[in-house]
Amino acid sequence: MPPRTTPTQRQRRLGAEIKKMRTDAGLTAEYVAGLLGVDRGKVSNIESGIRNISADRLRTLATHCECTDDRYLAALLEFTEPPQSQWWDEYRGRLSPGLLDIAELEWHASRIQTIQTIHVPGLLQTEDYARSIFSTGLPALSRLEVELRVAHRMDRQRVLTRDRPVEYVGYVHEAALRMLFGGRDATRDQLKALAEAGERDNVSVRVVPVEVGSFPGAGHALLYTEGPVHRLDTAQLDSAHGPEFMHAERQLAKYRAHLDWMHRKSLSPDASRDFIQRIMHDL
Repeated sequence: MPPRTTPTQRQRRLGAEIKKMRTDAGLTAEYVAGLLGVDRGKVSNIESGIRNISADRLRTLATHCECTDDRYLAALLEFTEPPQSQWWDEYRGRLSPGLLDIAELEWHASRIQTIQTIHVPGLLQTEDYARSIFSTGLPALSRLEVELRVAHRMDRQRVLTRDRPVEYVGYVHEAALRMLFGGRDATRDQLKALAEAGERDNVSVRVVPVEVGSFPGAGHALLYTEGPVHRLDTAQLDSAHGPEFMHAERQLAKYRAHLDWMHRKSLSPDASRDFIQRIMHDL
């Protein structure tokens, strides 16, 4: 297969895991090239996600790297399977690759946790609420660009309602609940939808009241997806230049600690629903 020009985040992650496996075992790229029967440049391309690796070659590499974690290897082997057309492919070339990477990341997650301090989590937003957020961005988006992002955000919510829906936990700061995106009516409808979402079996919404005081993370929005094994978890933060994806163990440990703090300090799901409904009725 020819090399990719723009590998997805999932393809880059496979390459990063292969490189980590090789370096942890103390093997050089030249040695691996000889082992797999490819040239040195192809090994570099595999590790950067530009080229795929076959399942057989991955098994060979894992054996020589003395990788004994069968669940981890099985998960990596799934990464090597030829990509099938997915719903987000219809947005390819119309939205930034980073937005498509987020959708793919969520779709393959075994569990999703988010922290939001400014607005309601994207996977739980209504159309009008999402439209208000995208309409106020700078530089300003055209109406078509706004509607594309709204449609994409609504499509992302399929992960919560598909045949085998993902488990989702959303931590929402009280400040986000009181922001009037789209005005009072749009916010009231959004809070109603948020409270109803928390009643689904696979969705948990937990509010962090302002009375808790300071909190870790400096207000950054966090998307944390769990993989088949924790070594394949991913943390994603928003930035002015697009989404940033992190998977180094120290980074993951830091954000797991943030989530643990939120779990300890947030209201229970039932108390959160009542809290949301009180704010909604006060609007």
